[in-house]
Amino acid sequence: MENKRPWSITALGWFFLAAGVVGLVYHATEFKRGGPFQYEVLWVCLVRLVAVIAGAFVIRGHNWARWLLVVWLTYHVVLSAFHSWSQVAVHAVLLAGVAYLLFCGPASAYFRGARGEPATV
Repeated sequence: MENKRPWSITALGWFFLAAGVVGLVYHATEFKRGGPFQYEVLWVCLVRLVAVIAGAFVIRGHNWARWLLVVWLTYHVVLSAFHSWSQVAVHAVLLAGVAYLLFCGPASAYFRGARGEPATV
């Protein structure tokens, strides 16, 4: 029996893949030639690359990728605390919604069946 990917997983995967690519392209233009190396820009680009990788592997049904997306969003919630409470609220709501979609019944069944992993409670 085929384990069909839920639409929510497809949408989330493509959303994070696209957001990561757009962010990576945008921030990669911030590297300046001839000056000191900008480690902050490198870090931001690596964080964006994580979104691309997690999005792609969520679509492919890898369980570790959904956990990586949750960690990625949690990092953004913490990072938002250094900016404003409204950013914390937006990222926290986004984290809650994405976590729900990644771990609800159909999604859990997909990730469990996609790689032949045993069911866990």
